[in-house]
Amino acid sequence: MDKRIYLSPPHLGDHELDYIKDALESNWIAPLGPHVDAFEKEIGEYVGVENAVALSSGTAALHLALKLCDIKPGDTVFCSDLTFVASANVILYENAIPVFIDSDLISWTMCPKALENAFISAQKNDQLPKAVIVTDIYGQSADYDTLIEICNQYNVPVIEDAAEALGAEYKNKKCGFFGEMAVLSFNGNKMITTSGGGMLLSHNPDLIEKARFLSTQARDNAIHYEHSELGYNYRLSNILAALGRGQLRILNQYIQSCRDIFSRYVDGLSSLSAIQFMPEPEYGLSTRWLTTCMVSPNNSGINKESIITSLENENIEARPVWKPMHLQPLYNKYEIISCKDESISSNIFNQGICLPSGVNLSIKDQDKIMSIITKIY
Repeated sequence: MDKRIYLSPPHLGDHELDYIKDALESNWIAPLGPHVDAFEKEIGEYVGVENAVALSSGTAALHLALKLCDIKPGDTVFCSDLTFVASANVILYENAIPVFIDSDLISWTMCPKALENAFISAQKNDQLPKAVIVTDIYGQSADYDTLIEICNQYNVPVIEDAAEALGAEYKNKKCGFFGEMAVLSFNGNKMITTSGGGMLLSHNPDLIEKARFLSTQARDNAIHYEHSELGYNYRLSNILAALGRGQLRILNQYIQSCRDIFSRYVDGLSSLSAIQFMPEPEYGLSTRWLTTCMVSPNNSGINKESIITSLENENIEARPVWKPMHLQPLYNKYEIISCKDESISSNIFNQGICLPSGVNLSIKDQDKIMSIITKIY
């Protein structure tokens, strides 16, 4: 059996070991430390946001963002329908009620018209949401000017879930810049990794200071351990931050590698009429963290299942796109708001596939993947 080709494996550069060695030699192996402080500063400078707190995961960052929006049991939170489940799970953590907002085909991110429809319906029912979670999907930004303008009309804050989109751009600003708060993930499969980790960013320093407090068990300023609020053990360790600092130094190279991989897929597979690649709206620049496409079933016999199965038979990992939240057993009782009679996110899921896109994917291995897909066709 050939060596397995994974969907998006982590890849180390030339700098990570030096940073980790420094953390070990200085004995800063306990949680927090100088590399955490530096990582927060460097990510903030990269994104263009002055205030950041490094956390144990993107999910932890999302959870704290909802806490900072004062979400209470029974409150409503709008959430992108086409997203990883963590975006919705944090709503249930607070016993709030998710309402899912459909995607559009322009970007696969939250549809502004569907969001507008959701607000109109919510206002009629006197149940406006307390927050809106917008997911930047597969390295691509949502249309923030339009979405934030709609939310501002109702005085509802936006939380940007940029977990999949570090390095992506919207109108020449980096993802993570937008909304009341923004969330990043450094999970092992992301563009850069700290093994596991995340970050919460905001232009409002008070929000990040409060998040810093809550993420360290909400310890009051006292000589003994005094706690007046419920807190969480959500901070990133100094060693993992050191790893992230090394990864950050080559982030732009990784983005270019993923965009090159996407371009080679387009060049090699565009002649297959059944395949349509995820578009890139004019307003932004996608990292192409994962190369994703829709496969329209036709009399050629090709579909997403046949591609995934054929690749797996050759020890190559490919996956469907995220299953929309409103189709998940955990969430199928909750409302989905669309702008059309049919759900766009459902259609994307029914036909969508993620192809191997790791920054270390060789041209030889990519040619093999495209050859297998072409043979099916």
